[in-house]
Amino acid sequence: MNNAEIFNQLARSRRSVFPDQFVAGKKVDQEIIEEIMTNATWAPNHGKEEPWQFTVFSGDGLKELADFQAELYKETTPDNFKEATYIKLQQQPLKASHVIAIGMKRSANKNIPEVEDIAAVSCAVQNIYLSLTAYGLGGYWTTGGVTYREKAKPFFGLGENDKLLGFFYIGHVAVPSVGGKREGIAEKIRWVG
Repeated sequence: MNNAEIFNQLARSRRSVFPDQFVAGKKVDQEIIEEIMTNATWAPNHGKEEPWQFTVFSGDGLKELADFQAELYKETTPDNFKEATYIKLQQQPLKASHVIAIGMKRSANKNIPEVEDIAAVSCAVQNIYLSLTAYGLGGYWTTGGVTYREKAKPFFGLGENDKLLGFFYIGHVAVPSVGGKREGIAEKIRWVG
């Protein structure tokens, strides 16, 4: 296969794989995680600002993340607290080999719109997805948990103008996701010329 065929296959076979689909307790080699994170940093970004801020949790760090998010949820939802959500926040990170907190550090260049920094981080996340697929691993990007809670930001090294854009769970695949389906390009693309 040539490079184009390899990439076409890679892009079209990318799937979200959830923590319940991971091989329990099986860790991804640190060298592979470092390669995946290096690939993430090669995403396009306006003004070469590289607005991503990743915090990678593994080993005992997964428990630290789980405890933090469960307790923050409990603290910030006294009126709507749900025990099931609290337990899920404590357990989900422990099912993964690694969890990456996805942060967007606001560009120092005020001429760059915030949406462009967010888009750059999203491109970095797509590089993570494609890298996982190439390595035969699974993962998914979630914006659940404490993603939108302002009080969470300092834990992940984020400031007032930065954003926590979610978490990326990584693991070895025990149960593959079902094949994907997309509408034909005619449904989503308008050609001019």
